[in-house]
Amino acid sequence: MRQPLVIGNWKMHGSLAENGQLLGGLIPKLTDLRGVRVVVCPPAPYLLNVFGALSDSLIELGAQNLCAEESDRGAYTGEISAAMLADVNVRFVIVGHSERREYYSETD
Repeated sequence: MRQPLVIGNWKMHGSLAENGQLLGGLIPKLTDLRGVRVVVCPPAPYLLNVFGALSDSLIELGAQNLCAEESDRGAYTGEISAAMLADVNVRFVIVGHSERREYYSETD
């Protein structure tokens, strides 16, 4: 049987203070949750901070995007590789964003 997966993504919102407030309210509520995987996907600048805040919780860390190039390194200014995300314990990534297709002409 598949385990349900719930992913929360706060897009281009938040700050260090707001993230702390959000996680401070969320983590205690999920302490006894079983049978469901919960993932949060903060904006990239907050990944390491959120990673630290989740260290003693059941909530897992995800990212909002990653570089489409297969290389782990290169001249891809502003991009984030899968290896970089894995380095901060990111195990989930949201891809195929409708707004990236609409505003930045990205495709499959």
